Formats: sequence, structure tokens, C-alpha cells
Amino acid sequence: MKINMYIDGEWVEALSGERKNIINPANGEVIASTADGSVDDAKKAIKAARKAFDSGIWSNLSAEERAAYLYKIADRLEEKATELAFLETLNNGKVIRATTTADIPVAIQTFRYYADQVKELKKESYIRADSSETIIIHEPIGVCGLIVPWNFPLMMAAWQIAPALAAGNTIVLKPSELTPVSAFKLFEIIEEVGIPAGVANLVLGPGSKVGNELAESLDVDKVSFTGGTKTGQSIMHAATSNMKKITLELGGKSPLIMFDDVDFEAAVENAMFGIFHNAGQVCSAASRLLVQEPIYDKFVERLAERANKIVVGNGESENSEMGALTNEFHMNEVLSYIKSGIEEGARLVCGGKRLTENGLERGFFVAPTIFADVNEDMRIVKEEIFGPVLVVQKFKDEEDAIQKANDSIYGLAGAVFTEDMDRAKRIVSKLRAGITWINSYHLAYVDSPWGGYKQSGIGRSLGSAGLEHFMEMKQINIHQHVKPVGWYAN
Repeated sequence: MKINMYIDGEWVEALSGERKNIINPANGEVIASTADGSVDDAKKAIKAARKAFDSGIWSNLSAEERAAYLYKIADRLEEKATELAFLETLNNGKVIRATTTADIPVAIQTFRYYADQVKELKKESYIRADSSETIIIHEPIGVCGLIVPWNFPLMMAAWQIAPALAAGNTIVLKPSELTPVSAFKLFEIIEEVGIPAGVANLVLGPGSKVGNELAESLDVDKVSFTGGTKTGQSIMHAATSNMKKITLELGGKSPLIMFDDVDFEAAVENAMFGIFHNAGQVCSAASRLLVQEPIYDKFVERLAERANKIVVGNGESENSEMGALTNEFHMNEVLSYIKSGIEEGARLVCGGKRLTENGLERGFFVAPTIFADVNEDMRIVKEEIFGPVLVVQKFKDEEDAIQKANDSIYGLAGAVFTEDMDRAKRIVSKLRAGITWINSYHLAYVDSPWGGYKQSGIGRSLGSAGLEHFMEMKQINIHQHVKPVGWYAN
């Protein structure tokens, strides 16, 4: 598969002519060749988006007209759903059951949701005592740079593209240089449905060059970034060049609080899903499990038994329950965290190694890993690992659980499991996190805002907030006739 960039309505090579290979993380095989862009390619894409926005070719369309394009994109995604799910698995390493049941369907839902939302957006109007009128309207921000990660390539792209286009902006999308395949397929659809040239642009290349240019450029009015907190801080700093609007969805070290009154086996399975789904490569992963003292030892033992039975394998297999990590560099980072946990004295309950048997030797597989008897000062407790590594802590009571849960620089997500709904609601109200669950984990809905507190980010994706973050609000005050102010004596 040959992947190029899509700039100003044309498929183009990188200006340098450079290309790079994309590999399947399950077996190391080359699956595609992609244009490897740089700063000049980003500038070219930004220029096209700027020209298209200033022309009004997109922003001057009615909300209904823009929505019609989004519906068409959703329809074409649905027609190609099987192919897209396979390609996402091939490129990312995740299991096919996830791309089939979640990643692709959610992307489709997102385009339809924002098509509906923008059509329903109404202006506000207020009549004043002096018979003047104030109208509040929403307008597009302008050129939006969208930087999306490698863990949910198509879904995260949809989360940003759909509201940005619905609002009337023009866009430059930069997918991860590791996982550009589904973005390429999405832009083939964007071309097919006839979105005007320059409105939607795809630029490929490393974040240090392409992403930084999107953040720094004076011609970009907003940048939206999903990824690690340190990179998010760099994006935020670069965006001060013209005080551009920013949305940052960053890291997490999310707690799952398990009380001793839960359905034991169901709770164990939910804890597994909270951390091992997508091999732990989820910003909101339940990577800190807090278990009440009376069931702590039994829970850790049973969790390890179940984790050791997880079917780890090539994501293309319907039997696989956990796939490969997306790239070799990241796998080695995860393994270094595991080594750190052992050196700092945490008890390794299960896993803790790269898997290289039964056909996995060429892939980037890490065994489901659980540490117990940890303390708050350990790196594996404090820092985001972004892999299939769980740390388990014990707690005494509500107060202790809340204190431990909030003891983090992050505040993306959190959950509590208990049969006592009053207790659950008390705890959720005190969790410093933007996404919370009671007796479930990882469920997400396109109509509800997604984002975090503290160093987990700024702003929200999804829901009505996701659309508002791509729009400016304008106040218009109307007097039918000019009247004297009556302020000055002469």
C-alpha cells in the first residue's frame, strides 16, 4: 500500500521525496510505504487550509449543507467498515474484536452525531428594556491543526475532524507517523464525497516537525492534540505564538476503587478489562487498582489467575483477547517500567516479560503484568506506563480510598465498584477526574464530554462541548436607530 499526503485536493509526495515503511507490530512485516513529510509540507497544507477558509467555500455553507457531507462520510465509512477494521488491526496491533465492535462503529457514530448537532445549533436572542436586541451566534474559529495519536487512529481522528468540519473550519490532520493507514483511507472518502479542495488536508510526518509547525504557525487558529502530557506541554507553549485556541487530551493514571461488597468474579473481570483492554494503551486505562483490605489478598490472587489466561496473540485472530503494543520503542519503554517496579521493591504477581513464544517472536507483545504491595513513591504508581501493567494498592475506608485515588498529577478518569449506591455517589463526587464510572469501566458515548482535570488536559472532546471548542461566540448588539448617549454636557 502506497500512502501519500492529501493537500489542497491533491495526493502528493513529501516535498523532500522521502518515504518510510509502516510495519505490522504483530510480526514486523512491512504493510505500507508512506510519504515522510516535514515542516515545508506542513506549511503547504496550512497555506491550503488558510486559503480555503478565507475564501468562505466551506464556512459560508449552511449548517445543513455541511452536515450533508458528514452524513456521506459516515455512510462510506459504514460501507467500508470490515476493511477499515482489518487495516486498523494490521497497522496498530489491536485485536479485531475491538476494531470491529468499537473503533470503527464509534468513528461512524461521531460523524453522524456532529452532523445532527450542528443542524440543531440555535442562536440566542435577548430583547432589552430599551427595545434593543442582543444576538449571540457561533462562528468557526478558522484553520485547525488536529494531531491524533496511534492508539485509536481512526476513532480519535473522527473525534476531531467531525466537529471541526461541522463548525465550518478548515483542517490539517496529522496522524501518528506510526499509524497513518486508516487516516489515509478516511481521506480517500473525504475526496470521494466531494469536500472542496483545501478544506481538509492530510499531512504526514514526525510530531517534532509537522506537529510543532501546526502548533507554532501564525496561520493556524486552533490546535487540538491527543497524546502524552510532556508533548502536550510543548504544544501548549508553542501555541502562544498567536494565542491560538487549544484542546489537549493528555495522560492519565486512573484509579479503580474496589470495595469488599462487590460481586467478586464480575469485579475481577472488570478490573482486567480496565487495564488490559487495548494492551493498556488507553489514556483512561484503570492502571491503579485500589482494593479494600478484607478482599485484597484474595482479589490479587484471583486477578493473577485470570490474567495469566488472557489469550495474547496476533490481532487478526478472532480468538485473541489482547494484541501487540504498537511499536518496538514503546514496548521497550513498558519493559523498562516493569524493571523499575521490580528494582523498587514491588511484588511482581504475574507477567513482567516480553512474549516470544507460539509465533509471537517477531511482534511487540508484553504479558499482562500485575504488581502488588506497591507504595505511592514508586515510578510505576506515579507515572503513566501506557501498557498492560497494573499496580494494586490496598485501602481501609472511603476516606483512604479517596485520598489515594486523588494522589496523582493526572485527573482523566476513575471508577468505583460497590453495591452501596450512596457510597458510590459520594466517592465519585470527590474524585478529581473528568470521566467517572460506577460499577463499569471504559464505556464512552459520543454525546458526552471526554477530557480531564489537572495535567490530563484542557478542554473536552465529544458531546456538545466538543463542537463548542471548535467555534467562537460572537455577541451582536442591535439598535434600530442611532440615539444620543446623553453622557456629555457639551
